[in-house]
Amino acid sequence: MMTSILIAVAAGLASALMFASIVSGALISIVLFYLAPLPLMVAALGWGSATALIGGIVAALGLGGIFGFPYMAAFALSIALPAWWLGYLTLLARPVSNDPQLANLAPALDWYPTGRILMWIAAFATLTTISALLTLGSDAESINGALRRGLLRIIGRGAVTPAGESERVVDALVAVAPGAATIIAMVTLTLNLWLSAKITTTSGRLMRPWPDLRTTTLPRMVLGALLAAVVLCFTGGLLAMLAQIVSAALLMAYAITGFAVLHTVTQAFSGRAFVLGAAYAGTLFIGWPLIGMIGLGLADAVLGIRQAYWNRRGPPPLPSS
Repeated sequence: MMTSILIAVAAGLASALMFASIVSGALISIVLFYLAPLPLMVAALGWGSATALIGGIVAALGLGGIFGFPYMAAFALSIALPAWWLGYLTLLARPVSNDPQLANLAPALDWYPTGRILMWIAAFATLTTISALLTLGSDAESINGALRRGLLRIIGRGAVTPAGESERVVDALVAVAPGAATIIAMVTLTLNLWLSAKITTTSGRLMRPWPDLRTTTLPRMVLGALLAAVVLCFTGGLLAMLAQIVSAALLMAYAITGFAVLHTVTQAFSGRAFVLGAAYAGTLFIGWPLIGMIGLGLADAVLGIRQAYWNRRGPPPLPSS
């Protein structure tokens, strides 16, 4: 018990320091800020979700005492809550059989589906982005105005472009800012959860078998939610902005499943490593291949590409319990 408490406090302090480093303005602080959930997620996966919960509370209270309530609320909402809940869901399981005699032996466990964990990541990315934008105003006009003024100040400090051209660039950035912020939140939360699982697996502390990520599938209802959100993007005002955020989160979720499809259908390729490397590098440095991954994920949701592949070549191997 004492070890778990010490781990919780250490993880909370590390996460709080990484989160608060953003106030320094140093370039490395951006990386530390986005990796702030990592210590708490490692604590959750290696020592239980209660450890992450205690660490998150300690970190939030410490930040609140030093920097005030806004920092405490921001940390609790965007770092501590997702780290605790995602860690809890990752370790959530139920016995496959209800037979008490089998349960006394070595029961096979049905772990919480990775696709549903991905949906929770999308929900947290949506929640944190909306919360951040609502701090700028209560309607679309005031939020866009605050974003525009902030971007104009940033561009005006170092840019030598004409004023009219700068304003056009800013208008374009303001239009895509909510969606871009949501995508960044999705990527960072997903990356932190994956890294924490890898760290705990390497150290032998992960309290569950490693899942086959190629089988990650979103619930069918998500496709309907995405269609509704895309339609609402054309309504205008705050509702359209919120719908844009939801659409960005769900499209990014389908992009992640698109990578799972790519990992599946390239298993027999002789140049598989090159194809996967090019897909990841292109997405990271160019960005446009992400559209292809979204299309691949949506096509799989509608046409069942992976299921057809497994029907021909056999299902993927089950992870060891």
